[in-house]
Amino acid sequence: MTETAPALRLDGLTKTYSGKAAADHVSLTVPAGSLTGLVGPNGAGKTTSLAMTVGLLRPDSGTAVVHGVDVWSAPAEAKTMLGVLPDGLALPERLTGGELLTYWALLRGMDAAVVRSRATELMRILELDDAEERGLLVIEYSTGMRKKIGLATALLHAPKVLVLDEPFEAVDPVSARVLRAMLLRFVAAGGSVVISSHVMSLVENLCDRVAVIADGRVVASGPLSEVRGEATLEDAFVRLVGERGVGEEELLWLAT
Repeated sequence: MTETAPALRLDGLTKTYSGKAAADHVSLTVPAGSLTGLVGPNGAGKTTSLAMTVGLLRPDSGTAVVHGVDVWSAPAEAKTMLGVLPDGLALPERLTGGELLTYWALLRGMDAAVVRSRATELMRILELDDAEERGLLVIEYSTGMRKKIGLATALLHAPKVLVLDEPFEAVDPVSARVLRAMLLRFVAAGGSVVISSHVMSLVENLCDRVAVIADGRVVASGPLSEVRGEATLEDAFVRLVGERGVGEEELLWLAT
């Protein structure tokens, strides 16, 4: 591992279901200290690619490397450097948020005193401390609260790289500002972040790099200013993946 190693390097990640490639030789380099947005249409292969990147889904072929460590040949070492918020996160539901964080951290072998301090701070910053005081279980959390406790589990062990699948989905605007501030501080301190999102304005305002994926392939990647050019990111996205409009002859029955 060297100082110049990228935070993440994906090389030819491929996954096929029933003869159709969900991810088709996905290759992407994420420089250290960057905040990269991964965007693409529904079914483009974003979630599949991220799951293979962090060791949740074994690829048919290809490699994923985090700070020089191969995720699949040295998973224990690689995963100490990764903080992950996966799609459809399943959490132990019969615990409070604080109990969940404690359980999660002790499984990682973290010191109990460190766990208490970090968990308390994360719960406060993410505005989950009131739910903890009321003894609310995770099963009683709203969708937005689940996103926040999921982010807390990703941050708890102080990873070098965060990989977050739709972290702002169902999160209210006030909490979204807190999450943005946390991610920017994480990057400013030397961390690296990859987020997937359907919200172009979010990626445009938050990220310094962007990768566009369509039909299981990365069709563009690089600094945000280069990928979007003189247009908005949404315009560049539509140009790259193709526009799906409604013809003048279609859905006329809606007007009756």
